[in-house]
Amino acid sequence: MIRLWLVILAAAVTLRAAGFNADSARGQRLFETLDCIQCHSVNGQGAGKGAKVGPDLGRVLDRGFTPSTLAATMWNHAPGMWAAMHDREIRAGELDQQAAQDLMAFFYAARFFEKPGDAGRGKRAFEARGCAGCHELKASSQWESLTDPIGLLDAMWNHRAQMQSAAASKGVPLPQISSQDLTDMLVYLRNQPGTQQAAGEFHIQAADSGEAAFQSAGCAKCHSSVDALALSVQGETLTEIASAMWNHAPRMAAAGAPAVPLTSGQMRDLISSFWAVKFFADAGHPASGSRVFRSKNCAACHDDASSGAPHLPLQSREFSGATMVSVLWRHGPRMLDLMKSKGLAWPRFDGAQMADLIAYLNSK
Repeated sequence: MIRLWLVILAAAVTLRAAGFNADSARGQRLFETLDCIQCHSVNGQGAGKGAKVGPDLGRVLDRGFTPSTLAATMWNHAPGMWAAMHDREIRAGELDQQAAQDLMAFFYAARFFEKPGDAGRGKRAFEARGCAGCHELKASSQWESLTDPIGLLDAMWNHRAQMQSAAASKGVPLPQISSQDLTDMLVYLRNQPGTQQAAGEFHIQAADSGEAAFQSAGCAKCHSSVDALALSVQGETLTEIASAMWNHAPRMAAAGAPAVPLTSGQMRDLISSFWAVKFFADAGHPASGSRVFRSKNCAACHDDASSGAPHLPLQSREFSGATMVSVLWRHGPRMLDLMKSKGLAWPRFDGAQMADLIAYLNSK
């Protein structure tokens, strides 16, 4: 039993060592092969009568989840999910760390991790900021970047110099866009007829390859290092980063930073290097996590050697929302049986509690 638990937890790949690598296309295929689509439809497409049991995950935009909130939701839902799978004779497939990260990418592409937005406000912001003067809603091809959060960052970054020139020719400053403005505009634009059915995509490959893009983009003019930039945006979504980049353009120009366009690959490398790992780790406070660990009865097994559960935290292991999803999927049914045998209720978490628990599990 101890060996089984250690094998399960050893499968949790260390994020800092390997980076956060995730692909929404792989995540979508996994979503289907794991038969999640038996209960959840995606853009109206679902298999079997059970497809309406859960929400349409392809149409639910801007839910305001964090990776920890999503992990907590799946954790809370797990006993009911396993019962539903048993009733429908659905066999649970394999969900290792990489697969869980791909699922996270699939949910990111579906805008689960954005703050709540409003299409009505988005329409007003789109017109008030002057966007409607240049961008025609009928030309759906120009909105391809709406399906890819990093593509949107890339498009806004490369468009800023042109917009600054256009604003200067009219004797007005570059219009500032708050993160809420941009979120609202994305909801508005993604609900247009030309983009409503477009599938989201999200691909990230975190490594140490962003330094060249960091220098090329002129980030070093204001930020001392990639790590310093990472700390300044920790926990922010790509929409929040995109609006900050846009608003920062005049200050960058004043500081003498070159308005060098970035290719989509360079932007992906840059964002991957300073944003992905910290965002998807989504850790809270270790001291609070220690209290969660005990109040949710985790210690009843993990501090009891006779249970076969490993003592936590483990040295040299990094946990994240994806890690918790993977461990839940692979180990959860056995854990549920063990808790029942001890007369313990299945633990339930909110997003903050899960983030704190992750931080505690990462403390050494």
